[in-house]
Amino acid sequence: MGNKKVGRYPLEFRRMVVERMKQSNNLTALSRELGIDRKLMYIWREQLDPVKRAAKESATTREEQLERRVRQLERTLADKTMELDFFKGALQKVEARRRQRQNSGGKTSTTTSEE
Repeated sequence: MGNKKVGRYPLEFRRMVVERMKQSNNLTALSRELGIDRKLMYIWREQLDPVKRAAKESATTREEQLERRVRQLERTLADKTMELDFFKGALQKVEARRRQRQNSGGKTSTTTSEE
């Protein structure tokens, strides 16, 4: 199992490369020494380093949750803003009609209750 080949390079080779990456200060020189692309080394590190992998997955999941929550709150805010604008407009129309009736001397549409 330890020598399982995934793609072009065996799994043990990939693990060795990731370990050497942790100890190396110059990854470009290491990639030249091993004869592999530096980008491939980073991909292997992401795949094989469980701590980085878990942190990345956790952060991504948390970020996605927060982004969904922000979108939901923005939609709710937009809906409430539209409702507020609608009710402000309706209230202005009611007030305008009330003023017109009071000025014309006609009976208002709503009666006041006297107790």
